Amino acid sequence: MQRLKTRPQFQATMAGETVARTAHFALHRLALDAGGAAPVTTGPGTSPQALFAVPGVWLGALVPKRWARRAVTRNAIKRQIYGVASVFEPGLPQASHVVRLRAAFDRKQFVSACSDPLKQAVRAELQQLFERAAARPSSSSRAPA
Repeated sequence: MQRLKTRPQFQATMAGETVARTAHFALHRLALDAGGAAPVTTGPGTSPQALFAVPGVWLGALVPKRWARRAVTRNAIKRQIYGVASVFEPGLPQASHVVRLRAAFDRKQFVSACSDPLKQAVRAELQQLFERAAARPSSSSRAPA
Protein backbone atom coordinates (compact mmCIF):
# COMPACT_ATOMS: atom_id res chain seq x y z
CA MET A 1 0.00 0.00 0.00
CA GLN A 2 1.33 3.39 -1.03
CA ARG A 3 0.75 6.46 1.14
CA LEU A 4 -0.48 9.79 -0.12
CA LYS A 5 2.10 12.47 0.61
CA THR A 6 1.44 15.55 -1.48
CA ARG A 7 -1.33 18.10 -1.35
CA PRO A 8 -2.37 17.49 -5.01
CA GLN A 9 -2.75 13.76 -4.26
CA PHE A 10 -5.05 14.52 -1.32
CA GLN A 11 -7.01 17.11 -3.31
CA ALA A 12 -7.53 14.75 -6.26
CA THR A 13 -8.72 11.97 -3.96
CA MET A 14 -11.03 14.24 -1.97
CA ALA A 15 -12.61 15.35 -5.27
CA GLY A 16 -13.59 11.71 -5.85
CA GLU A 17 -16.63 10.02 -4.38
CA THR A 18 -17.40 9.44 -0.70
CA VAL A 19 -17.85 5.68 -0.43
CA ALA A 20 -18.49 5.22 3.31
CA ARG A 21 -19.28 7.23 6.43
CA THR A 22 -19.48 6.60 10.13
CA ALA A 23 -20.20 8.96 13.03
CA HIS A 24 -16.62 10.27 13.07
CA PHE A 25 -15.02 9.25 9.76
CA ALA A 26 -15.55 9.50 6.00
CA LEU A 27 -13.76 7.47 3.32
CA HIS A 28 -13.13 9.16 -0.04
CA ARG A 29 -12.07 7.17 -3.11
CA LEU A 30 -10.65 8.10 -6.50
CA ALA A 31 -10.63 5.13 -8.89
CA LEU A 32 -7.40 4.62 -10.81
CA ASP A 33 -7.09 2.89 -14.17
CA ALA A 34 -4.86 -0.14 -14.76
CA GLY A 35 -1.78 2.03 -15.28
CA GLY A 36 -2.26 3.78 -11.95
CA ALA A 37 -3.52 7.02 -13.47
CA ALA A 38 -6.60 8.83 -12.26
CA PRO A 39 -9.29 9.21 -14.94
CA VAL A 40 -9.90 12.86 -14.05
CA THR A 41 -7.62 15.83 -14.49
CA THR A 42 -6.46 17.55 -11.33
CA GLY A 43 -5.76 20.99 -12.65
CA PRO A 44 -3.49 22.81 -15.06
CA GLY A 45 0.05 21.52 -15.24
CA THR A 46 -0.61 18.43 -13.12
CA SER A 47 -0.99 15.10 -14.85
CA PRO A 48 -2.67 12.23 -12.99
CA GLN A 49 0.25 9.96 -13.95
CA ALA A 50 2.56 12.19 -11.94
CA LEU A 51 0.27 11.97 -8.90
CA PHE A 52 -0.18 8.20 -8.82
CA ALA A 53 2.78 6.79 -10.75
CA VAL A 54 2.76 3.39 -9.01
CA PRO A 55 -0.35 1.25 -9.59
CA GLY A 56 -2.06 -0.20 -6.54
CA VAL A 57 -3.88 0.92 -3.43
CA TRP A 58 -3.05 4.40 -2.14
CA LEU A 59 -4.08 5.65 1.31
CA GLY A 60 -3.97 8.95 3.13
CA ALA A 61 -5.18 10.01 6.57
CA LEU A 62 -6.64 13.45 7.18
CA VAL A 63 -7.01 14.30 10.88
CA PRO A 64 -7.57 18.06 11.33
CA LYS A 65 -6.67 19.97 14.48
CA ARG A 66 -10.25 21.17 14.57
CA TRP A 67 -11.44 17.69 15.58
CA ALA A 68 -8.38 16.39 17.46
CA ARG A 69 -6.62 19.20 19.28
CA ARG A 70 -3.65 17.32 20.69
CA ALA A 71 -0.88 16.03 18.44
CA VAL A 72 -0.70 12.78 20.40
CA THR A 73 -4.39 12.15 19.63
CA ARG A 74 -3.98 12.98 15.94
CA ASN A 75 -0.97 10.66 15.66
CA ALA A 76 -2.77 7.83 17.49
CA ILE A 77 -5.77 8.14 15.16
CA LYS A 78 -3.50 8.10 12.09
CA ARG A 79 -1.73 4.97 13.35
CA GLN A 80 -5.12 3.29 13.81
CA ILE A 81 -6.18 4.31 10.29
CA TYR A 82 -3.07 2.84 8.66
CA GLY A 83 -3.24 -0.27 10.86
CA VAL A 84 -6.86 -1.08 10.06
CA ALA A 85 -6.37 -0.25 6.37
CA SER A 86 -3.48 -2.71 6.10
CA VAL A 87 -5.84 -5.49 7.26
CA PHE A 88 -8.45 -4.53 4.65
CA GLU A 89 -5.92 -3.86 1.85
CA PRO A 90 -6.54 -7.12 -0.09
CA GLY A 91 -10.24 -6.26 -0.38
CA LEU A 92 -9.74 -2.65 -1.47
CA PRO A 93 -9.88 -1.79 -5.18
CA GLN A 94 -6.96 -0.22 -7.02
CA ALA A 95 -7.72 3.36 -6.10
CA SER A 96 -6.61 6.28 -4.02
CA HIS A 97 -8.33 6.50 -0.61
CA VAL A 98 -8.45 9.21 2.05
CA VAL A 99 -9.85 8.56 5.52
CA ARG A 100 -11.01 11.87 6.98
CA LEU A 101 -11.89 12.57 10.60
CA ARG A 102 -15.11 14.60 10.38
CA ALA A 103 -16.14 14.93 14.03
CA ALA A 104 -14.44 15.08 17.41
CA PHE A 105 -14.51 12.25 19.94
CA ASP A 106 -16.20 13.34 23.18
CA ARG A 107 -13.55 14.68 25.56
CA LYS A 108 -15.78 13.91 28.55
CA GLN A 109 -15.88 10.24 27.59
CA PHE A 110 -12.22 10.02 26.53
CA VAL A 111 -10.39 12.23 29.01
CA SER A 112 -6.88 11.07 28.13
CA ALA A 113 -5.40 12.23 24.84
CA CYS A 114 -4.22 8.72 23.93
CA SER A 115 -6.06 6.16 26.06
CA ASP A 116 -6.79 2.52 25.32
CA PRO A 117 -10.58 3.09 25.29
CA LEU A 118 -10.12 5.87 22.70
CA LYS A 119 -7.93 3.62 20.54
CA GLN A 120 -10.48 0.80 20.77
CA ALA A 121 -13.35 3.11 19.84
CA VAL A 122 -11.41 4.51 16.88
CA ARG A 123 -10.40 1.03 15.71
CA ALA A 124 -13.97 -0.31 15.93
CA GLU A 125 -15.35 2.61 13.95
CA LEU A 126 -12.62 2.32 11.31
CA GLN A 127 -13.41 -1.38 10.89
CA GLN A 128 -17.05 -0.47 10.26
CA LEU A 129 -15.94 2.18 7.77
CA PHE A 130 -13.77 -0.22 5.75
CA GLU A 131 -16.41 -2.98 5.87
CA ARG A 132 -18.96 -0.56 4.40
CA ALA A 133 -16.46 0.52 1.74
CA ALA A 134 -15.65 -3.10 0.85
CA ALA A 135 -19.37 -3.84 0.45
CA ARG A 136 -19.70 -0.96 -2.02
CA PRO A 137 -17.90 -1.55 -5.35
CA SER A 138 -15.91 1.25 -6.94
CA SER A 139 -17.63 3.32 -9.62
CA SER A 140 -15.25 2.02 -12.31
CA SER A 141 -16.19 -1.61 -11.60
CA ARG A 142 -19.96 -1.03 -11.61
CA ALA A 143 -21.94 -2.03 -14.67
CA PRO A 144 -23.76 0.81 -16.43
CA ALA A 145 -27.45 1.01 -15.54
